[in-house]
This record gives sequence, structure tokens and C-alpha cells, in this order.
Amino acid sequence: MITVNCSGKSAQIEKGSNIFQALKALELPTKNLVAAKIGDRLVDLSTILEENTSFEVISIDSPEGRDILLHSSAHLMAAAINKLFPGTKFAIGPSIKDGFYYDLDLPRPLIEEDLPKIEAEMKKISDENIKFVRKTMTKEDALAFFGVRSDNYKVELIHDIPDPTVSIYELGDFIDLCRGPHLPSSGYIKHFKLMSIAGAYWRGDEKRQMLTRIYGTSYSTKDGLEEHIKRLEEIAKRDHRILGKQLELFIIDEHVGGGLVIWQPNGAVVREIIENFWRAEHRKRGYEIVYSPHVGKADLWRTSGHLGFYADNMYPAMELETVEYYARPMNCPFHMVNYASKVRSYRDLPYRTAELGTVYRFERSGALHGLLRVRGFTQDDAHIFCTPEQLKQEVVGVVKFAIHLLETFGFKKYEIFLSTRPKEGYVGEIEKWDIAENTLREALSEMGLSFDVDEGGGAFYGPKIDIKIVDALGRPWQCTTCQFDFNNPERFDLTYTGEDGKEHRPYTIHRALLGSMERFMGCLIEHYAGAFPVWLAPTQVVIVPIIDGVLDYCRSLKDRLFDAGIRIRIDEGSDRMNAKIRNAELKKVPYVVVVGAKEAEAGKVSVRRHGKGDLGQMTTEEFEARLLAEIKERSIE
Repeated sequence: MITVNCSGKSAQIEKGSNIFQALKALELPTKNLVAAKIGDRLVDLSTILEENTSFEVISIDSPEGRDILLHSSAHLMAAAINKLFPGTKFAIGPSIKDGFYYDLDLPRPLIEEDLPKIEAEMKKISDENIKFVRKTMTKEDALAFFGVRSDNYKVELIHDIPDPTVSIYELGDFIDLCRGPHLPSSGYIKHFKLMSIAGAYWRGDEKRQMLTRIYGTSYSTKDGLEEHIKRLEEIAKRDHRILGKQLELFIIDEHVGGGLVIWQPNGAVVREIIENFWRAEHRKRGYEIVYSPHVGKADLWRTSGHLGFYADNMYPAMELETVEYYARPMNCPFHMVNYASKVRSYRDLPYRTAELGTVYRFERSGALHGLLRVRGFTQDDAHIFCTPEQLKQEVVGVVKFAIHLLETFGFKKYEIFLSTRPKEGYVGEIEKWDIAENTLREALSEMGLSFDVDEGGGAFYGPKIDIKIVDALGRPWQCTTCQFDFNNPERFDLTYTGEDGKEHRPYTIHRALLGSMERFMGCLIEHYAGAFPVWLAPTQVVIVPIIDGVLDYCRSLKDRLFDAGIRIRIDEGSDRMNAKIRNAELKKVPYVVVVGAKEAEAGKVSVRRHGKGDLGQMTTEEFEARLLAEIKERSIE
């Protein structure tokens, strides 16, 4: 007999019993339990116990249980595909955030119409309530087992496993190499949906086989699945790529090149407003705006280290008059050269430079994604050069500035992360790293901000603070970063003369508040579902005349509001009033004013607000005052 302990209870069971039997002996409920944890190791409920053991139970609704459900659902999908498409070779099928996928080498290409067929087969296997059976074998036996099946993907994976034994899982006729654990049986998987088909290179290598990837999701309840699908539908409505086309904000065209953005007039208006606000707020805080070239000599990038550690992400060199030039992947070296352009004293510090600098980085075509992952983008970069005594106040200033900007644009929720020194491969003295890390901690603590620490997650050149904004759907987006740079000041030999008359290396803070104009614009579009607040909207007001006889009144109103700084137009087309209003709604214009004979005679307008409908009549003075107040306050309603 052996002793088992769980949830404060203890019992004696036969040696060789499994965890499920132990739960029965402990008289613990087993409903919704899918696995157990022994120490730090997750195990199946069918795991055999050979000695005294203490364990925890894992519910299907816990984070760990949900991960097991998703992973088991990937196996269920694979088992269905194995029946429907004999000869399929299976690569990998992990769980991911909110879902799972499996990469497959199929005998024929899949189409979207295949997904319901696969789902139906998954339902059959689920209804059969087939057990997940775990077996172990030596690496040699596993290589022979999968080798006979000509399953080269599994063979390659087995070669990479350092342990002498491996585990496999059976689900009916489907057998897979897998570490586990899994659900007790297929009957636990009832609420699932296959979402999409994509392509994926084996092991992410574009020189290897292109596989078919099927994405799916799975929930323990019907309500959970339905809520997830509704959320995906809402995300689809907010897709910045679709809205960008609908609202004529930007173009990405293959004639120009993937990941290279053309800002259309509407998008250019929004970007101009953001940039003007950005510049004004920087000047208020003592930053000096600089501009730097889009290319630089190869020697510049050797000095900065980019050609040593970042060359794969840079565009190829251009040779002009026997000198090599590179399109800039970052703005930092130019700011270092600017700082080094004259002798500086401690009295000159802090020295803050800022730039909306466009950079170019080569991203693989498969990684490009609208405005969120591009090859040419404009960073809101800045570098602060300061003394050790000035560090904390500068970090506090950066974080406060970031929060002010983000909240002005309507992002009231955010997550903050502090990343510390990597265990190896970092540059700079440990003493300086310690000072920098303590400064970041103290600055956040003094501001009363909660943050998570990512131990060892800092860049090789310095620790950092990252701020992720949370959008209207609760999705986090990386924007602000405030990081120390111990690399470039050393490489460019930056100094200042201290009070002691000696030369000292300045501390350098590299920060971006919005991240990049492209990515931030993508976040804004999806956060507001394209319906920008009045102060950001490309067109703030559309005037809809009901009859031609009021056109002069409409034009006079337009001129008046235009002179007051309002972005306004008149819809003088031949459509009827309702069609004109509908068109303005589709373009998400904040205000539509309808003018008929009665309004013109009374000096009024009938006002409609996007998403709210009819607001009734107002005098032109009242409407103008309302607009100007919203713009001045930068209202986000």
C-alpha cells in the first residue's frame, strides 16, 4: 500500500493504482478534473502511482486545464483528418492563446469547405468517448516506429529530444509523438470550431516544406465558445486593413512593395494631427526636434554595431562612388553623432532630442500584417542624455509623458513591464545596470504604478520599461518603451565634462512613446472601429442639403466653420437625403447636419451624431460652439 495526499486529505491505496483511482479513495469529486500536478509536473489522471505521492488536481476551467483542453482538441482534429485524408503526415499541433493549430502535409490541398467535414468527424470521435492512451518507448524504438510510417517530421523531432525515452499518445487509430498530458478521453471535447486554413513553413524555415496549418478553438462550455466567436466577429469588424480601405486611410500595394505604406489623404490628415500634437507636447517638455538622413555610410552602422548583430534585418548596401550606404534600420546612431558634435558639460544636461524618424527593416513577407508589421515605418524616437543624479526624474518624466499621450488618444488601461539584465550577452558594467534597474523600479513605485518584472528580459544594451495599451476589446498592444542604452554611448565615445572637470560617460535613455506611427495608427483604427473622435476625424462634419434652394446657406455655413478650423464638406451629389446620411455613416463622419428650407430660414441645422442618431435642431452658433469645445478638449466620446 502507498499513501496519497491531495486537497488536505490522505488515503491508502494499492501500489500501481492511478490518480483517478486515488481521487476515488480520497472521496474527492472528479467532475471537470482533467489532470494532476505532482511537484511542478503536469500528468494525466491515468498516471500510475508506485510510491507515496502528494498531488494537486487540475480543473478543465483552470488556465492549465484550458491549455490541456486545447492541446487535446488539436489531437482530436488530427484524428479526424487521419480518417478523412489517409496518407497525411503530421508535423506539430500545439495549443496557442485562445486556440490550437496543427501543421499538416496532406495528400491534397484543403479548402474552406473541408472544415465542416472535419468538424463533423471530430464530433463523431468525441461522441465515441475514446480514451487518450499514453505510452513510452526508447528513442530508438520511436525512430523505428515513425520511420516505418515514413513520418519524417516526427523522426526529425525525435532526433532533437535529448532524453533517452519519448512518449506517444493514441486516440483510436491516430498515434502522435507528444509529451502530454491530455484529457482522459475525447468525450471531454464537445464545444469546438475550426477557424481557418493557412500556410506555414516546416519549423518556420522558408527553405523547408510548405505545410497546411488549420487553426481552431475549443471551450469547456457552449457559452464560452459562442462568446469567443462573437468576439472574433467584433475583431473582424475592427480589422484596420478592411477599415483602412473602406475609409480610404492607407494603401499597401505590391507595385510599391509589401510592407511599404502609402498614406491616403484621409489617413494623412489623422497622421498630421497626431504628429503636430506630438511635436507640441515634446517642445513643452524641453525636447529639441531633430531630423536625420534615411541612409548612412556603412562605417556608421559598423560603429553602432548594427552590421554585426542586425544585418539580417537591414536592406542590402547601396554602393555610390565606391562607398557603401545602408537604409537606416534605427535612428539611434544619428542621435549619437548629433550629441558628439560638440563638447558638452554637465550644465548642458539633460539633453533631450526627439525625431519622427522613418526607418526600414526587412521583414519576411509571411510576417507582414497591414500597419502592424511593415518594412518602412516612422518611430517617435527620442534620446535623453543625462547625469546619474538626473536619471530618476527623467524616467518619471518619460512615463508620465507616455501616459498623458496614450490617455489623450483614449487608452485608459495599460500594462507595465520592467525587464532586467539578461544572464549573459549584455554590454556595460554591472554597477551601471544595477543603478539603471533600481532607477526604473523606484520611478514606477514612486508614481504608484503597478508593474510586472520580467527577470532577464532586458535588451543586451540595457534594462527597460514597456507599456502595453489595452484597447476597447481588452487586447494589449505594445507601444511605449523606455530603455537604457549602454551600447551606443560607449561605441560613439560620448562624454560630458563633470563638475570635477573630468570626462564622464552620460547615461542615455532611448524611448519611444507611441512606438511607430504605422502601428499606433493600426491600434487607433481598431480601438475606435474606424469611428475616430471629432478631434482626430479626417472629415468632422458633412452638410446634407435637402433642396438646392438652401445651397447658398450651406456654403456660407461651410465657409464659417472651415475658417474656425473645422474639417467640413457639403454633399452636393444627386442622392436623396437618406442615402447621403447613410454614406456619411459608412464613412464614420462624426457629425452630419441636415439643412432644409426651415433650417435655412431660422439660421439652424438639424444635427446627427455618428452612432447616436438625431440630436435635434441647433443654431449654427450652438453647433459651432459644441464642435470647437469637443476639439479643444480632445474629447474621446
